[in-house]
Amino acid sequence: MTKPITLGAVLYDPKVSIIWEIICEFFEQNGVAVDPVFFTNYERQVDTHIAGAIDIAWNSPLAWLDAQRRSGNGFRAVAMRDTDRDRKSCFVVRKGSGIERLEDLRGKRLAVGAADSPQATLIPIEELRRVGLAAGSDVQVQRFDVLVGKHGDHIGGERDAFAALAAGAADASTMLDLNWQAWTADGTINGSEFAVLASTGDFDHCVYAVKSNFPQNVLERWTAALLSMSYDNPKHREMMDMEGLKAWVPGRTSGFELLASAVEHQRFWQTS
Repeated sequence: MTKPITLGAVLYDPKVSIIWEIICEFFEQNGVAVDPVFFTNYERQVDTHIAGAIDIAWNSPLAWLDAQRRSGNGFRAVAMRDTDRDRKSCFVVRKGSGIERLEDLRGKRLAVGAADSPQATLIPIEELRRVGLAAGSDVQVQRFDVLVGKHGDHIGGERDAFAALAAGAADASTMLDLNWQAWTADGTINGSEFAVLASTGDFDHCVYAVKSNFPQNVLERWTAALLSMSYDNPKHREMMDMEGLKAWVPGRTSGFELLASAVEHQRFWQTS
């Protein structure tokens, strides 16, 4: 019997185990056995991957940077969701607030997500820096530390940040562009009352990472199977809808530059 590929994933939501049941069944049918290993936080997943106890990790963008930082760039990005590419974070304000550009947030209150959320905290704060605003001095930052360790995959921090804006306890809030789209579509956010003030530059999100010395022939079989999943297949579509994608695509690393700049300027690794 061929030894299964062990794959790490963080349980940011109960649906993660269901997602992986479907994926594992698919891989089994394609002759590539996969054994998922679940973690409660990305730090432990990175620890375990560096130690060699898992083969592949489904990493947040921050976990990708952490793994590369601690391994001397010892990992490769092999695959990601189509929706992981070219994302933006949004600064949301109440219409008629008089806040018309990012510079108008000087002296105002900004509600953000968890301390380790790339999309709702780290990248938006980097965007403020780029327009000359320092978080904490020029702009008062209110952080909502929901499930720290899950790197903002749990959207509770973003939802709580928007709730602060809606309640008048903040002048602006931050969220991923996909969440803005979903929440204005389902009524969580009233689009007639709130608007996107500005968006950050583009960045990429989650990525499958593998050690550079992982056997190439095994990786090629696993990657080929993953990329063959089709949204046209009803069983695949069930998983893809839960995981928020229409197709798996090859991994890339060019989309992590904005987050890398954010963690450097905010001295994230030194202070976390």
